[in-house]
Amino acid sequence: MTPQSLLYSRLSRSSLTEKELEAKVGASDNLPLCGFVIQISWTSGQRVAVMGHAGTIKDDAGKPEASIPVLQFPFSAMALDELSTLSKLKSPLTSDGSLPRDAISLTEEKDKRSADEEKALTISESSGSLLRDQVVIAKAEDVAIKVIVTDDDPSLPVLTFRAIFLGIGLSAFSSVLGTIYTFKPQNATVSQLFCLIIAYVMGTAMAAFIPTIGPFRWLNPGPFNIKEHTFIVIMASTASSVAIGMEIIAALDLFYDLRLNAAVALFQIFATQMLGYGIAGLLRNFLVYPTYAFYPTYISVVNLLQSLHFNNSLNVKKRKFFWIVFAAIFFWEWIPQYPFPWLTAISIICLADNGRHDFVRNLFGAGSSNEGLGLLSFSTSWTLITQGNPLVWPLQTQVNSFIGLASGYIVLTATYYGNVFNGRNLVFMSTSLFGLDGSTYNQTAVIGPDFKLDLDALETIGLPRYTTTYAMSQLAYNVSLGAAVTYIIIWHHKELRAAFGSFKFLRQAPDDVDDPHYQQMRKYPEVPQWVYGALFFVSLAIGLGCSYAGPHGTVLMPAWSIIFFTVFSAFISIILGFITATTGFSISIKYAVQIMAAFIHPGQPIPVMYANLFGNSTSFQTLYMLQGRPFMCHFRPSSFQISLDLKLGQYTKLPPRMTFFAQIAGSIMGSIFNYAMMKVIVTNNRDVLKDPVGTRVWSGWIIQQYNSASVAMGALGKELFAFGKPAGYWIIPFGMFIGLFVPLPFWLVWKFSKKGSLLSRTMEYINIPIITLYMGWLPYSVNGQWWSCVVIGFASQWWLRTRRPRWFVKYNYLLSAALDGGSQVVLFILSFAVFGASGNAVEFPTWWGNPGTVSVDHCKST
Repeated sequence: MTPQSLLYSRLSRSSLTEKELEAKVGASDNLPLCGFVIQISWTSGQRVAVMGHAGTIKDDAGKPEASIPVLQFPFSAMALDELSTLSKLKSPLTSDGSLPRDAISLTEEKDKRSADEEKALTISESSGSLLRDQVVIAKAEDVAIKVIVTDDDPSLPVLTFRAIFLGIGLSAFSSVLGTIYTFKPQNATVSQLFCLIIAYVMGTAMAAFIPTIGPFRWLNPGPFNIKEHTFIVIMASTASSVAIGMEIIAALDLFYDLRLNAAVALFQIFATQMLGYGIAGLLRNFLVYPTYAFYPTYISVVNLLQSLHFNNSLNVKKRKFFWIVFAAIFFWEWIPQYPFPWLTAISIICLADNGRHDFVRNLFGAGSSNEGLGLLSFSTSWTLITQGNPLVWPLQTQVNSFIGLASGYIVLTATYYGNVFNGRNLVFMSTSLFGLDGSTYNQTAVIGPDFKLDLDALETIGLPRYTTTYAMSQLAYNVSLGAAVTYIIIWHHKELRAAFGSFKFLRQAPDDVDDPHYQQMRKYPEVPQWVYGALFFVSLAIGLGCSYAGPHGTVLMPAWSIIFFTVFSAFISIILGFITATTGFSISIKYAVQIMAAFIHPGQPIPVMYANLFGNSTSFQTLYMLQGRPFMCHFRPSSFQISLDLKLGQYTKLPPRMTFFAQIAGSIMGSIFNYAMMKVIVTNNRDVLKDPVGTRVWSGWIIQQYNSASVAMGALGKELFAFGKPAGYWIIPFGMFIGLFVPLPFWLVWKFSKKGSLLSRTMEYINIPIITLYMGWLPYSVNGQWWSCVVIGFASQWWLRTRRPRWFVKYNYLLSAALDGGSQVVLFILSFAVFGASGNAVEFPTWWGNPGTVSVDHCKST
């Protein structure tokens, strides 16, 4: 490494901001220091500092040169700690204009300081002279500044041949694969990290093998850079996100024999996605630009992108670390996933019970779908563990989720064995509907040929029943949604007022946002607010038109209802978007939308299905565009999980108009391939997809969920949730109203307690929406991973963050990306090799670690 680059690597890691430096040394344009001149100037809209040695060389007229530039670096990267290093130099520049050897010795000496001399201190206004990797990150949002660097090179090309070629190719591949996964029994999706790794391998290969001379220069403008990579990832991951509109169109085809015209279907899919995009663009001032909107689940992917593309000595080490961890998890993850599934849910209590008691299975079981709550069950499968985001979620988010899970063990068990909702004679965990005798409810018998409720048939068959745990889960979700509204208003009213007061959110490129990433982006032209507004209204108009273009004159959903649910979705995106941006935690509004639609459209399943599209899907697309696709592997995306497209562009300094173009292009390609593949699969596998069980090759379980919800909520919702019914399900929709008041006692205690006291800090730490949601989080799928999340979460976000801050800043989020990437590649291979995605499932032989008579954790089988 040259002396210049060595000193630059020290300067670029310091944490002193421009304002802090000016406060300490003044705002002088020239800072003399031990024979050197630090000349501060503006270059291309960015303040930079040029260090040189003054007066040592004379020009032709005999006058001394002002300075000889030695190195140039961002002004905000300088720190007094580094300037003091220069002040210790015994000699100025050498004769060739480079730094003397003693400058190198000083910087090398710093790198050799003992750990005791580098104890990290908590971030404060007085700590500007500390290097950022020596600092304990006290505020959650500070990871966006301390872990992700703000460096930008405006000269990097974006819309290159390889960016377009790989963007289109990976968009087609990921959208087709995502659609195939929708109709498979495996619960899998195409993750953004998977697209990122494939794009990196192919992009670097094209940069290495395509000539760079002559006309080939256009095909290969140089090394594969971070902006090209980000453009490809956004485009491909947008296309891979299977549109809810496509799934609803498939449900109409399969269960109602309603086949939309191809043009109507394509426009409907694309328009409903663009509705969310329009809302997201209008909310940028509130949910993208500020530092507090840091989207913690996305820090790891940005850290990976910068490590792959920023070439300095530290990133060489980080790249090596990433590939070592990637390889390690790649060779490990297939073991618990295939031959040794006991490792996915290690339970000593289940081993001791060995399948004898229902109670033990219900409370401690976790190895199989809908087996039990998983108390004290541990997993070694990262595919499962990553669901809890233990390496990336802030400690406060994780602690509140753990409190919710602990409460859920008590509440769910007590209500089931207490026969709440009259569900004691049903199975412990299931999302299905049951009849009066405990068998599966016959939904088709109560729906007439006009797709409406047959009251006479209902009188004969009776109302359906929920399991107690599923009913309690829906109640918890609705309480959480109501609590979120109040929580944001009472705890974050200042941010709301700053963003929406005097309609500031409509303002283009505000000046009062002090986020360093945003300030770097101001050199690029923004997408005007009016473009997003026009996109929203044009998409709404197209959606309205398509809803009146159903087969045989069928009105899929009235215009006034579409407008109502779209407005509701836009409003709730503000509340839940803020929670997602600041905590990484997402709240589903699916149940709330379905219950509202059940009372607005009683006895009409199809409008209820479309309420999910315009109310729930629009909010999902809003946060998807803001945050991007999360690292999902084996589970479907919920309404508010998050993927950070706009924030990803801000972090990686991708020009906003390129981000917008990548999103639109990905959505167009995704809509086309989603619909085309869906028609092929549905046409060729209709009977199998309608079968509740399906086969090992094809399954319609995802599409059946929309149909079941439309029947349960649309046809039976008003009857089921009306006040006074014997089952008492009326409390489930009423939970949204209850939730509005739950955060108030905690806020009042904080308000009137002594500021800074333990009681005050505890009340401020509690996040009611997270706690209440996680009380109902467990009655789904497998639950063997949560106690591993507790251990890893505290190890990462408390011990490493406070005891090993340098390692935490350098490697923690990169570790998360490597583990996610390696495990997802393994899952992709196993899905096609042995899990049946290719058409042929291969079961592993039964043995102690893969038992056949009990669950994989040796609890009683369901």
